[in-house]
Amino acid sequence: MKMTLYIRLLILFVLTFVSIAPVAKYAYAATQEIVAVVNENVISAHDVSKRMRLIMVSSGLQNSKEIRAKLSSQVLNSLINEQLMLQEARNMNIKIERAEIESGFSKIAAQNKSTSEKFKAMLRRGGIDISTMYAQIEAQVAWGKVVQKRLRPRVIVSDRDVDDTLERIQAKVGSKEYLTAEIFLPIDSAKNEKQVKQLANRLVREIKSGKASFFSLAQQFSKAAGAGSGGDTGWLQETQLSEEILTGLQAVKKNQVTKPIKTLSGYHILFLRDIRTLTEGTMPSRDQIYYSLGTARLEKLQHRHLMDLKASSFIDLRV
Repeated sequence: MKMTLYIRLLILFVLTFVSIAPVAKYAYAATQEIVAVVNENVISAHDVSKRMRLIMVSSGLQNSKEIRAKLSSQVLNSLINEQLMLQEARNMNIKIERAEIESGFSKIAAQNKSTSEKFKAMLRRGGIDISTMYAQIEAQVAWGKVVQKRLRPRVIVSDRDVDDTLERIQAKVGSKEYLTAEIFLPIDSAKNEKQVKQLANRLVREIKSGKASFFSLAQQFSKAAGAGSGGDTGWLQETQLSEEILTGLQAVKKNQVTKPIKTLSGYHILFLRDIRTLTEGTMPSRDQIYYSLGTARLEKLQHRHLMDLKASSFIDLRV
């Protein structure tokens, strides 16, 4: 069975995480090229290489020089963001127990219909350092605790919010709904817009050529809330969609992928799974609306908080 069928690394996670050795451990870092410094931590070329290997194996992307060149800046930016997340958890005195990491690994193994030991052996055969996965689990658990402690209490969805949303949807009975999956690549700054666009175009080419699975790429690259489930967005009413997104979806047929769609926040790649007409019978429940509104607001808060951390940090790029 192909490695890409086994590795669904981000079923539980928004994106893979790699922990970086602290600056104090220069004896280790000195043997490698340092490509970035993030406050008190360093990121080495070896860290980037390990992440690249993880992405290639798990997503099915061709391991070519061209693709590695296209991915390198995006991988480094992700590593920087992830290091900021880990630092935030430490600053809040959030502790991660070894048992939590082991539990996370066991869940991933079970989802791949394997035991922990067999899953470790499979990863090693694919040339993946086990510590990389352990580090990503630690980082995601840490960030989840940051979100739970600092951000989630600020997300408030009132009965009035639900009523207003339900009323708007009821007024649109007869309009179209789109069942989609999404790869969302955020633009963190004007400096990385070109690289994000290049990556988006590359991913679309890989998907359309059949060289990589949309859902595997969503798990590896997307920063949207549904990344862990292959980019699943559920049913979206056309009235919920921006003009750019709606136009992109209207240009493709069922089971086709859109071109990269640029919005103010980044680039979106959408896979159109199905289309239907909104009826009274397909109206979302109050609980579904409550969950949808809360998830969207929390996602925005997370992104904003990460950008604030980035703006207030010392980041020295050396490549």
